[in-house]
Amino acid sequence: MAFHDGEAAASSSTKGAPATRRWPTSCAASRSRARTVLAHVRKATQGAIDLSNCHPFQREWLGRHWLFCTNGDLGSFRPALDGGALPVAAPTANGRSAGCWPNLRRRFATAPDWPELAPVLAELVPQLAAHGVFNMILSDGKALYAHASTNLSWVERRQSSSHRARLVDCDVEIDLSTANGPSDRMVVVATKPLTVGESWRSFEPGELRVFVAGQSVWHRQTADTAKVADLAAA
Repeated sequence: MAFHDGEAAASSSTKGAPATRRWPTSCAASRSRARTVLAHVRKATQGAIDLSNCHPFQREWLGRHWLFCTNGDLGSFRPALDGGALPVAAPTANGRSAGCWPNLRRRFATAPDWPELAPVLAELVPQLAAHGVFNMILSDGKALYAHASTNLSWVERRQSSSHRARLVDCDVEIDLSTANGPSDRMVVVATKPLTVGESWRSFEPGELRVFVAGQSVWHRQTADTAKVADLAAA
């Protein structure tokens, strides 16, 4: 799990089911607040079962902390890395997570804001997704970039329109008003909808979407939908 306040990020990983089950209670007790929160439960279908191979990965690039997590499999893809995006804390064993950094370094000399970065990601992401399934989330704490090869869904929440959410997989209802103010706004992106009774929307295969300040601000279809679906099914 990782937290980003827009300036710096902090992340922590745990190993084993008992530790993972304690995370929700620990987070609720700490009352942690952040502009962006990324959480990833790793099924460990690829790579070593090791804390250094746990998402979200964290890197420093052009003076900003970037968080990245992915759900998928890029097969034998092993990008050539140039050391331009430095790991924060322990380096990841999964070099594929850094496949976009060399290309981004060549495009930008200073840290880009989302209107500059989004179109470039729309060019680069299909190159990675061509190697397999590439559902990913990337954030510098100022914007959140999400791409779907197969399964991603999102929901926008405004406190004025909905205060309660019921979880899909257990009989638990969350009162969002206890943790958020009346003018707060948020977006939740997940592999599949997490709650019932909310207006979740599915990404199209190959869709890249940008979220800022709790709302969707930009999206683009980066590849032919039918072609992406065929690659994912292969």
